[in-house]
Amino acid sequence: MGESQPAPDESRILTVPNFVSVLRLGCVPVFCVLLLGMGNRAGAAILLGVLGATDWVDGYIARRFNQGSELGKILDPTADRLMFLAAVVAMMVDGSLNLAFGVTMLVREAAVSLVVVVLAAMGARRIDVTWTGKTATFGLMFALPFLLLGDSSVGGGTALRGIGWGLGIPSLVLSYYAAVEYIPRARQALADGRADRAGASS
Repeated sequence: MGESQPAPDESRILTVPNFVSVLRLGCVPVFCVLLLGMGNRAGAAILLGVLGATDWVDGYIARRFNQGSELGKILDPTADRLMFLAAVVAMMVDGSLNLAFGVTMLVREAAVSLVVVVLAAMGARRIDVTWTGKTATFGLMFALPFLLLGDSSVGGGTALRGIGWGLGIPSLVLSYYAAVEYIPRARQALADGRADRAGASS
């Protein structure tokens, strides 16, 4: 039998996964400059596609090399959300994303974010991202580059937009399903948080 890995020190800050998350966050303004500042839709789409494709990298490194941390648990989903929101808003401003589709995505993100803040204020424990939610976000993060490429100068716009819509619509529906899926988890997180506080005060 192989030796089990020691439990990671979750108070660590300087870890490779955290560096990857910060690097991905640093690419968000680069994307905005490419799209809105330079009008380079193809370059912005490629960067967004790479960022979406590497979404799993920081989590994989944390698990594979035992480098999980409390900061990473916050930093990774924060990077995902900020990257996603920046892409949606920038593409709506640029005109490469259908307004109704973009607003529907933003409404869902705003509702989930508001619930998370309220639950935290009420003392609920942190809720981990579900597989459904991760899959929906992953699908949307791949749909956006195709939609952006479809309005660029690379050619094949109709086919690229078709792929984008083919990925985007089901992923958006799945994201709303994932939001509903969080309701019982939110109730449990609130109950657990209250139980922890009660146990600490006794």
